Amino acid sequence: MIASRTSQRSLLTLLLWVPALVFLGLFFLYPLSSILKVSLERAQGNFLAPFIEVIQSPSTRQVIGFTFYQALISTVLTLLLGLPVAYLMAHYAFRGKALIQALSGVPFVMPTLVVAAAFNALLGPRGWVNLGLMSVFDLAAPPIHFSNTLGAILLAHVFYNTTIVLRSVGDFWSHLDPRLVQSAQVLGANRWQAIRQVSLPLLMPVIASSALLVFLFDFTSFAVVLILGGPRFATMEVEIYNQTVSMFNLPLAAALAILQLFFTLIMTTGYSRLANRSSRPLSLRSHTVTQRPLASWRSRLWAGLLIAVLLLLMTAPLLALAARSITQFETVRGQAGSIFQGLTLDYYRELNHNPRQSLFYATPLTSIAISLGYASLTIVLALAIGLPAAWALASDSSSRLNRLLDPLLMLPLGASAVTLGLGFIIALDEPPLDLRTSVLLVPLAHTLVAFPFVVRSLVPAIRSIRPRLRQAASVLGASPLQVFRLVDLPLVGRALLVAGTFAFAISLGEFGATALIARPEYPTIPVAIYRLIGQPGAVFYGQAMALSTILMVVTAAGMLAIEHFRLPGMGDF
Repeated sequence: MIASRTSQRSLLTLLLWVPALVFLGLFFLYPLSSILKVSLERAQGNFLAPFIEVIQSPSTRQVIGFTFYQALISTVLTLLLGLPVAYLMAHYAFRGKALIQALSGVPFVMPTLVVAAAFNALLGPRGWVNLGLMSVFDLAAPPIHFSNTLGAILLAHVFYNTTIVLRSVGDFWSHLDPRLVQSAQVLGANRWQAIRQVSLPLLMPVIASSALLVFLFDFTSFAVVLILGGPRFATMEVEIYNQTVSMFNLPLAAALAILQLFFTLIMTTGYSRLANRSSRPLSLRSHTVTQRPLASWRSRLWAGLLIAVLLLLMTAPLLALAARSITQFETVRGQAGSIFQGLTLDYYRELNHNPRQSLFYATPLTSIAISLGYASLTIVLALAIGLPAAWALASDSSSRLNRLLDPLLMLPLGASAVTLGLGFIIALDEPPLDLRTSVLLVPLAHTLVAFPFVVRSLVPAIRSIRPRLRQAASVLGASPLQVFRLVDLPLVGRALLVAGTFAFAISLGEFGATALIARPEYPTIPVAIYRLIGQPGAVFYGQAMALSTILMVVTAAGMLAIEHFRLPGMGDF
């Protein structure tokens, strides 16, 4: 009887895994194998020949070196800002803390193209800071050269990834038992010795895993480097895009993609091991016990300065973007700077304007409708595939099948979006998967990116369902299907909203894969923004700012909705 139940449970788990396995096989593993096939066509019997050729090229070697260099510097700067703020959030309770935590999470879901546009609106040649300085000091040229610099890339990366440190390190730190540090102080250690010798060793796995995750995101950065770095700087991600779109050199792009995938998989494996180490059993307490009020004026001053720096970094670019979208300037020849003409909604009205009167031109307003359609389809696909996989993982965490297949879900995070787009171009061009002209191509790519986030959002909620509720429903005569429909689904409803919102926000802001596979007449919002930024003229720039502001507001609302709907107490010890 027990063996029969075990076999039935294993069969059910396998059936729940089928949609995810089929989807990953067709739209992840198959495209990656096609990339590998294209890169090996140049090998001529030598497997390593394409990669040796890439490494021996001075230009590509410079690209690889810069990719590691900028990711390392960005990670160090992110930790320098994130760790002090994480300590503040973990150990002190103060008014407005919940709002600050919610606002700090907005940049993470913000599309990278919007982040680049926001920093351009603040510090770019036509940004608020330069326009103000030119007006005050009667300058003929912008005094701050922010665009196309390494500093622009680094600052945007810190803006984008600081929340990772705040969420992971801060949450773990807030649950460490304060009696550990107090015991060290009783034995003669001062405050900093106790932190260095007691807290820091316990925190190192989660700090290291957060740093590696930040490094991974910076390593695969695309839109930030493409927009703010300009032609002077290129990461491997940008070079893959350039070789595919501009040079039409698919073999070189494929070799670079495989090489980048090799590096990212090493990082993903290291992150998984560090994350497992950080989840080992410790003496953990609720944050209601570990946190204290800001009592002294020194602690209040220190907290105020940290919060001011954090809010300035998180909100100034986004506010500058919103303000620039409703402000009109006029550049007058022979005079310094630009003349402020006032507030206007013309840039928003121009979103529906077709300057060429072409039947094949998609207006920026049309891109909004297209993105909403793609995002809606992404929600359906991601939940349809992710919910069964999440249920399989949550039903039996000790299952050998689950332990084997669980890492497979994270593989799409180890591949860059541009690499996925390149794989779609190479693989999905012949029957029975000839999807080059299909409107499903973009939602499929978005689903691949959003799928891991959906599963990770649903698993904790499913695991929180008490077995006794299911047993009581069964005793009262409910069938397994009725138990699922009347007990399980209502209890995970909020988690489904969170997962769906994640998928929606990711789809709206995805640019790397979309830039390669989207049809010209069906641009998404990020693709339309990129096109507008590349056009000369104040009207096109204003339209780009307006479209970026719309995308910013929608994604920010999505993040605040996630904070509102996520299960209370989830993760609280």
